[in-house]
Amino acid sequence: MTQATAIIVGASSLLSREIAKQLAAQGVELALLAQDPDSLQEFADSLPTKVHLFPLQIVEPQAIISSLEGVWQQLGGAHLVLVNTGLNSYDPQLPWGPEQDIITVNVQGFAAVCNTAFRLFREQGYGQLAAVNSIAGLRGGPSVAYHASKAFATNYLEGLSMHAQRLKLPITITDIQLGLLDKAAMQQSRLWLSPPNEVARQIIKAMQGGKRRVYVTKRWRLVAWLTKLLPEFVYNTRHWRTKAERLAAKAEGKK
Repeated sequence: MTQATAIIVGASSLLSREIAKQLAAQGVELALLAQDPDSLQEFADSLPTKVHLFPLQIVEPQAIISSLEGVWQQLGGAHLVLVNTGLNSYDPQLPWGPEQDIITVNVQGFAAVCNTAFRLFREQGYGQLAAVNSIAGLRGGPSVAYHASKAFATNYLEGLSMHAQRLKLPITITDIQLGLLDKAAMQQSRLWLSPPNEVARQIIKAMQGGKRRVYVTKRWRLVAWLTKLLPEFVYNTRHWRTKAERLAAKAEGKK
């Protein structure tokens, strides 16, 4: 392969599309995998490089493996596989259905993609596997399965990195630790919420720099550090009391 080629697994999100846009501007050939690839056709046509669209069955791990192998064969290999798949939901009643869905997508689907990509890179002799992860995995949280799944992703990527070192292969594993962007958006925090193009720029810079782990945007490194330091009784109170509950408690205290 002479032209750089990247496979983006989970290409329908705004962030994935922004990353694809910036990579295409650098002349990278792209393979975009999404649950509804037809919805990306207009976007793909607008990019200044060759773009291939493929379906993604994220809830069926074996189908993911077959799809990725087929994409790999069609492209003749790839330099980068970027994984940006994830499911999140919150219900204080913790019904099993949503929890199971999160585990299926964020654990089984994620592991199937990463395991397959690593094997293909091993056979090829080089490559980079990068995954959009979250600092939510640093500790447990109200969305129980989601936080746990992100911890799984962090450890799975670390294990793959260790395995590449043991095999003495030039396979780079990059764990992209996103800040709590959904929470920042809900709170309309300009300090912690960066525009998608800046988030994508920092991700691409980290990947091209061969970073093992990176916090995006950089200011979230401080939040990650503080999160790990908080004692459990403080951390639990901070997470489990909703804004409405805090306001109610404050109002009660004034009576």
